[in-house]
Amino acid sequence: MEHALCPIDARVSITPGLLHNTSYHYTDRSRNRKTANVQIAAPFGLSPNDELYLFGLLSLTFAQTEPQQDFYATPHWCLRQLGIVDASNQQAQRYQGFRDAIRRLAGVTYTNDAFWDPVRGEHRDVAFGFLKYSLPIDPNSSRAWQFVHDSQWFEMCRAVQGSFSFDFASYRQLDYASRRMFLLLQKVFYRLDRSPSFEIRQLGIATLGFSDRLATKEIKQKLIRCIDKLVDLNVIALHDRCKSVKELFRKESKGKFTVTFDKGTFFDGGVYKTKFSVEDSPLFDPLQKIGFDAATIHRLTETYSGSLLQQWADVTLSAIEQKRINQSPEAFFQYHVKLAAAKRTTPPDWWRELRREEFEQQRANRPEFANDDRSFEEFLKTEGREAFERVMNRLMVGLQDAGQSPSQAKANATYSAKMNLRKIFRQKGGATDNEPSAIASILKQYQQ
Repeated sequence: MEHALCPIDARVSITPGLLHNTSYHYTDRSRNRKTANVQIAAPFGLSPNDELYLFGLLSLTFAQTEPQQDFYATPHWCLRQLGIVDASNQQAQRYQGFRDAIRRLAGVTYTNDAFWDPVRGEHRDVAFGFLKYSLPIDPNSSRAWQFVHDSQWFEMCRAVQGSFSFDFASYRQLDYASRRMFLLLQKVFYRLDRSPSFEIRQLGIATLGFSDRLATKEIKQKLIRCIDKLVDLNVIALHDRCKSVKELFRKESKGKFTVTFDKGTFFDGGVYKTKFSVEDSPLFDPLQKIGFDAATIHRLTETYSGSLLQQWADVTLSAIEQKRINQSPEAFFQYHVKLAAAKRTTPPDWWRELRREEFEQQRANRPEFANDDRSFEEFLKTEGREAFERVMNRLMVGLQDAGQSPSQAKANATYSAKMNLRKIFRQKGGATDNEPSAIASILKQYQQ
């Protein structure tokens, strides 16, 4: 990503109905300078810290022997691998934070009119989500969580999957802005020893997510703090002629500055450094919870497919939690896995019903619009109808292209479009017959 997914200020970005518009510059095949326009719709809001979970889950997925779009793991395993919880502790607050972040990420719809598609090798107009999920309703459940990466997003990430394996220990210790600069420079230094020149307002606002209300000198000071931290990590090198970070900035004209970076020794010996242990299978936690020791788990993973083990581990743990079995959990599991491998049994109906209930609970957790918000509903039926349909249709086409069914794409597009228009409607203080300027302002944002 050449840009921030949300404002750096979590107090702004975490609010429901976030609509984040940004842009960045790129050079096309004819060496012409172009601008890509981006919109991130986040009905549940989005925190800059959520990027840690987004890129972390991709890293864990691609660290597997056979990366799949569906990824199953317990929250403890995920957070332990990312170094966010201690291996010996169960930290409920961190688990809830993880669950909240996944929910926000699952609501995101990303659109970009010039996204670089590494699969096709060209800039394209795209729209996609990041992921979906299915989590046990009981927060104390030992069952694995299911993460489903968006098919279009997953395809493009798989083409550059090395980019999602990096030093999480170093990444985590940085503040949000420095994390974003870290990832930007990792991408740049993969190909170059010196970065192109960045105009500092574009770098600070579009890439790092600073407010566009900040003066240039304030953005410069914030960038200096970020660069100082990356110099300390040896991500950025100060060349011999440069005595301090301030000397990296070059004045181009009145009020306009650029900055250029040199590759540091952090990337010597290979650009990407993976700190989490990839050999620790995400199947280990649920199988250990059933009662198997490490040697038996190793034998099971060598004998049966990962998807089969995961499915019956979930069935077994569900049966334990619902007190449906009186026999040994290990015996129950091994008996049914053996039959399932021979295609002589399928998961029980009660388990399928449980999964359906969890899906319905997930849908029920989505915030709904207040029933008494008559002015907004009236606005959608009258002046706002054109804007609503324009946004909804654009999102729906993008989501269908990303692999969603027509009905699913329409439902998600309707929801996101309504959330975003409602946020703008509130910001304008409502639109009535006595406020034509407010209506015009709202509609103007959707004239593209």
